[in-house]
Amino acid sequence: MKLDPETIDVSIEELERVVDGARHQTLNDEDHRKLRGAVETLGQMARMLADKDATLRELRQMLLKPATTEKTRAVLERAGILPQPNRKPDEPAAEKRKRKGHGRRPASAFVEALKVEVKHPTLQPGDPCPECGKGKVYPLREPAVRVRIVGQAPVQATVYELARLRCNLCQEVYKTPAPEQMGDSKRDETAASMVAVLKYGSGVPFYRLAGLQANLGIPLPPSTQWDMVAHAAAALEPVYEELIRQAAQGQVLYNDDTAMRILALARETAADRTGVFTTGIVATAQGGKITLFFSGDKHAGENLADVLSKRAAESPPPIQMCDALSRNVAKGFAVILGNCLTHCRRNYVEVAANFAPECQYVLETLGEVYGHDEEARRHQMSDIERLAHHQAHSGPLMEQLRQWGRQQLDEHRVEPNSGLGQAITYMLKHWEKLTLFLRQAGAPLDSNIVERALKKAILHRKNAMFYKTRHGAHVGDLFMSLIHTCESCGGNPFDYLTELQRHGAELTQNPARWMPWNYRATLEETAAVPKAA
Repeated sequence: MKLDPETIDVSIEELERVVDGARHQTLNDEDHRKLRGAVETLGQMARMLADKDATLRELRQMLLKPATTEKTRAVLERAGILPQPNRKPDEPAAEKRKRKGHGRRPASAFVEALKVEVKHPTLQPGDPCPECGKGKVYPLREPAVRVRIVGQAPVQATVYELARLRCNLCQEVYKTPAPEQMGDSKRDETAASMVAVLKYGSGVPFYRLAGLQANLGIPLPPSTQWDMVAHAAAALEPVYEELIRQAAQGQVLYNDDTAMRILALARETAADRTGVFTTGIVATAQGGKITLFFSGDKHAGENLADVLSKRAAESPPPIQMCDALSRNVAKGFAVILGNCLTHCRRNYVEVAANFAPECQYVLETLGEVYGHDEEARRHQMSDIERLAHHQAHSGPLMEQLRQWGRQQLDEHRVEPNSGLGQAITYMLKHWEKLTLFLRQAGAPLDSNIVERALKKAILHRKNAMFYKTRHGAHVGDLFMSLIHTCESCGGNPFDYLTELQRHGAELTQNPARWMPWNYRATLEETAAVPKAA
């Protein structure tokens, strides 16, 4: 029985009244709805408790209204306290800046659309003006544009009907040769690219795409889709390996895990290794960003260690940003370790309803720190300038926060085992790593960048639910890494994957020239070089 997504506010006393009333008379519609919702909730709780992986947090999210945002104002509103504005009574509130990107998309946004030049039906440049008869018309720099959007199947197919002729005397059959545009292969490279982008970029499972294609009259079974992406992945392996090598040279490396199911591992996993994860690793350097995914029984620290093993020996230790779980640390490699300030903040968000005044102080203080970081980003400060900016403005705020936390525990103002006490203990225990941004140039405040990257793996997990084999997981990791990295540098993943397949020999010889940020320049150079006779 599926749990009704509707939230019904009903007390235990009211449920008891409904149950007692059912003994003497038929329930009305409202009472029946409440009783049915309580029974379904009980059944869902029983199923979750039978699942060994269920957590108390998941039970709370099911029983309570889920929070849609962790913004300070929303958290304090749910706790019953609104933040006090830091302005004089007669000072008007600052207007909230409108975010960019809202409204209709201009024609210039359709960068990959087919462009059709339409000439004027009667006039040409240099003709006399029909209105005044004296002047001459000339073309404007910017033409008027109209956009027409059409629909089609994600994967198209063309059926070539090749004529056959037979001699009526000797019965010899003459076949028409296939046209050149058909190529040597049954499937064009664009087909594999489209399937990969839909599956590993947008979370469309093979079976769902197969159903859509069948409904549109162009069948594409799941087995065929898998053959296409597996064959393409084998050709793209050198680029994936080069991406890992270049990520290892990054200045800042973020890593984290999310749960993933691999059916083959569920049967093979030993007793001492029960977890199966997808690890996300984001490497940044000089404004560039590389995203990697690794699925298997290794956790984030082990996968990061594998990446760092490809780091140049002469390179200085990178900055590593992650949450405070010990399994995120890459053992055996020197790193400058920082912990995520957002994870620390979330501890206060979760207990704000019970400790509203204390959490208000912490959340507003951290909000000011993030405001200083946004100011540094807005003014495009260098790493050294940003460090000095935080030391001057965020440093005193963080020191006041630490003294406040110690005072709460030392003076026994809060129970150490309470939710607030545990949040403060976590903050003080990891203080040095949480405040790395006050001592190390280029150190970030949090690991939100890798949390956002992992949403691609989570999207796949929600829709496809699992990988079947280790090889299938590796293919998914390869395509997710290439697609997400291409998206982060403003590229077109579909075009990128297609060009990689069409230039398999060249990328094997020099994969560094076929990265998402430079493959277009490589294509232009290749086209400019005349072919040998």
